Amino acid sequence: MAYVGQFLVGVIAPAIVYLGKARSPFVRRHAAQGLNMGIAATAVWIVGGLLSLAVEAFIWVPVLFTAAVMVFLVFAGRAANRGEFRRVPAVVAWPLLK
Repeated sequence: MAYVGQFLVGVIAPAIVYLGKARSPFVRRHAAQGLNMGIAATAVWIVGGLLSLAVEAFIWVPVLFTAAVMVFLVFAGRAANRGEFRRVPAVVAWPLLK
């Protein structure tokens, strides 16, 4: 749910999984990575939105970043469903939480 929930409610879904009682290190690790991706996407949208007020071409930065996040959300979600851990590149999931 830390990955799939981001399609519906953004950063709130992985935050609930991360802050809830994660019963295993596997779930906590996936929740932390999902939350890192959500925080990164939110930060890029805020900064990109502010920069696009000055230069309109910067609006494409958050759009392209979100597309990359969506691709990695699908890959990481599929890996979690198989019981594996797939590390997302640090460019997409800023390593803020462990």
